[in-house]
Amino acid sequence: MQTNLLDRASPYLLLVLTTLFWAGNINLGRAISGEVPPLGLSFWRWIVAFACLLPFAYKPMQQQWATLKSHLWLVLALSATGVAGFNSFVYLGLQSTSATNGVLMQSISPVLIILLSTLFFADKANLQQWIGVLVSLAGVGVILIQGDIHTLLTLSFQTGDLWVISAVIIWAIYTVLLRKLPPALKGLPFLGYSMVFGTLMILPFYLLESFNGRPMPITTTSIMAVTYVSIFASLLAFLFWNNATSRLGANRTGQFIHLLPVFGLTIATLILGERLQGFHYIGIILVASGLVLANLTRRQALVAKA
Repeated sequence: MQTNLLDRASPYLLLVLTTLFWAGNINLGRAISGEVPPLGLSFWRWIVAFACLLPFAYKPMQQQWATLKSHLWLVLALSATGVAGFNSFVYLGLQSTSATNGVLMQSISPVLIILLSTLFFADKANLQQWIGVLVSLAGVGVILIQGDIHTLLTLSFQTGDLWVISAVIIWAIYTVLLRKLPPALKGLPFLGYSMVFGTLMILPFYLLESFNGRPMPITTTSIMAVTYVSIFASLLAFLFWNNATSRLGANRTGQFIHLLPVFGLTIATLILGERLQGFHYIGIILVASGLVLANLTRRQALVAKA
């Protein structure tokens, strides 16, 4: 898929499709957690995605080799966060937490993007936005402790939830760092190089997982799972997300993560049979309230300018 073709598409449509693909990815990761090992799924998704991308990306990657060398550390950081770290951490988390928890905790990503944009690039954030960040973080905290203060006092968090919240932090870092990517690398060159570097970073951990008794099985389930996450949740989703981020900016793009729990909870309820509990509702209200607070001033400013 050529970058100029994506440029003609609505960035908002691209982001809606991206969140739909990722919601399916989270629910799939949970559904097959007992059959398909997490790092095996993470490794092979990028192998297959890169094989599909290579015929289109080889020439652009070759043309931007000099640009890559001058921005190597940035591309390595983006590969470590966006390709290697984020998805591996999510799959590890889904071994022991629900898809519902997974999608709800990822809804904190927009406020983390605001927080990191302020810290890394001195973007302006007022008191109301900081309050919004804290309220949303409190909502994620309620989900992490499952509404039981004893969990907080004893620090006995669910391991899976900690993996997922770590993945969310990593994704926020990735999205914020994308703004530093030079225009010449955007699109196919960057996606190709990040897949190569990210897959190499996953490789030693995948081999360790295999040697420790969880090799990647060759079954109908594993083949179908790798096919979906490679084409939809990897290749298309990253092309769409990166293109939209370059056109709209990290803060505006990050707001579309709000759609992830909508799609994710719908799939989890209809297909996996999961149900929301009381602490989920409290967490949702707090996260949503924090998001409104964090973005209310920005929306009012846009209205005033109009």
